[in-house]
Amino acid sequence: MGSTVPTRAVEFVERGAPATVVFALLVAGWQTAVVVSDLPTVILPAPATVLSTGIEAWPRLLEATVVSAATAGLGLSAGIAVGLSLAFLMVVSPGARAIVQPYLVALRIAPLVAVAPLVFLWAGSGLPSRALLVTTLTVFPVALGGLDGLRSTPTAYLELMRSVDASATATFLHVRVPAALPSVLAGVKLAAALSVIGTVVAEFLTLRAGLGYQVFTAADALDTALMFAALFALVALGLAFYLAAAGLERVLGPAGGTR
Repeated sequence: MGSTVPTRAVEFVERGAPATVVFALLVAGWQTAVVVSDLPTVILPAPATVLSTGIEAWPRLLEATVVSAATAGLGLSAGIAVGLSLAFLMVVSPGARAIVQPYLVALRIAPLVAVAPLVFLWAGSGLPSRALLVTTLTVFPVALGGLDGLRSTPTAYLELMRSVDASATATFLHVRVPAALPSVLAGVKLAAALSVIGTVVAEFLTLRAGLGYQVFTAADALDTALMFAALFALVALGLAFYLAAAGLERVLGPAGGTR
């Protein structure tokens, strides 16, 4: 037990080191560009200016982050629930698949900014409607991942369950679901990233709250340093959602927590 924790800590550092080095190089290049070009702050603020502005605006950015996280979290949760339900329906009923799949594809093809006005017209511009917009963006990758996973169960496993007269429910729970997990979790990871994108679009269009709203108001006021700080907060939020989904994949994946 004692050696496991240090080993995992070392693995974590090794995995994070390349990204940290690249980030440091990018910041150094950014600072160099500011010094060499001598551009005004309104065009390109220095990293230190962005940091100080972010610290000064921290309460406002934290409140906006909570709002955006709530929108993305609600929309993603609904997208996962609806997506998995549709995947199950399409697997058990070919007729349902013939009906549902084209509409899923159409929903994914339709630009989010084109769908958004209808959503806000019908449901208002509050948190539930913004979360609904996120759901429309996240349901497709989850449903597609679930469908592909449930349909790709190895034939040998199914034949083994038939040989022992296992029920359809037992086969689904003990064979199809575990075999589908990699595809489902891949869809959830993609949906987690898309949930933050959908949140930003919704906040841009409603201009009521959240990090997207902060970015817009900062740009409107030509406060480039604050805009950068809000953008960094958005990136951090997106990474948090993606890493949470990746962590779930590590726990529920084929190798479980041993990887």
